[in-house]
Amino acid sequence: MTDKLSIIVPCYYEEETVPLFYQAVENVKKDLENIELEYWFINDGSTDGTLAAIQKLQAADPEHVHYVSFTRNFGKEAALYCGLQEATGNLVTVMDVDLQDPPEMLPEMIKTLRNSDYDCVGTYRVSRDGEPRIRSFFARMFYRLINKISDTEIVDGARDYRVMTRPMVNAILEMPEYNRFSKGLFSWGGFKTKYLEYENQERVAGETSWSFWSLFKYSIDGIVNFSQFPLDIAAFVGFFSALISGLAILFIVIRYFVDGGDPTSGWASTVCIILFVGGIQLFCLGIVGKYIGKIFMEVKNRPLYLVKDKK
Repeated sequence: MTDKLSIIVPCYYEEETVPLFYQAVENVKKDLENIELEYWFINDGSTDGTLAAIQKLQAADPEHVHYVSFTRNFGKEAALYCGLQEATGNLVTVMDVDLQDPPEMLPEMIKTLRNSDYDCVGTYRVSRDGEPRIRSFFARMFYRLINKISDTEIVDGARDYRVMTRPMVNAILEMPEYNRFSKGLFSWGGFKTKYLEYENQERVAGETSWSFWSLFKYSIDGIVNFSQFPLDIAAFVGFFSALISGLAILFIVIRYFVDGGDPTSGWASTVCIILFVGGIQLFCLGIVGKYIGKIFMEVKNRPLYLVKDKK
């Protein structure tokens, strides 16, 4: 029996890596038993030669290579979801085009999936060699934090790189939410997953489009999407602030009757207290506003992406 493997490849300014990725996967093709490959390159609004490189591959191998090109950059999550929608294989994998997801693991991943009752075989990095230390530190902190405050467990170092069965893909497609965090969605579904480990791989060419700030915002989205803990923080801070203020007022009233006279000498301390309480209020409003903003984007019901070209 021959299985069809759909390979979803989000691309954003990856002109140099597209042909290298295709060749690397083709080199592994001989080790894939009874597997027919289907490529879906998703051009996420790149304005360099990424689309031209994909079109060149498509022209050379029109039977297996397909692409979707967005009107602008909608983000990796939108590109990933688009690929899941377009994939027709009974097996589906998501891979980074920069070859940080080693294609050499595909035979083992598929074999594991075939010879077990798993719904998904994922991957995670056991090391972060070659990655800036500050980024590695915050990545580890993120996984520790989200696994403490969320009911959805996300494996530390887990990648989007995984091979999924068709039932799992169909289930993911039933979650068309605008604010997406795929690592969380993959885990939230509860599908039986086995993780294979590997050493960190560096990019084969080009530069990553993920800056520290973009990764930080992405992690915040992940926390907000899969935990209400920030709202609990806002509630706790508000309650604690009100409690301390009430005790302070009680103390001032008691001191007034015990010592007599005006206990409020000077205005500097009063201004500091006002600014402190105001800062707490703004902090709590910011947390609530983040969730309201997510709701606002969801209820608009806009499409996750717009297609400019497809083949």
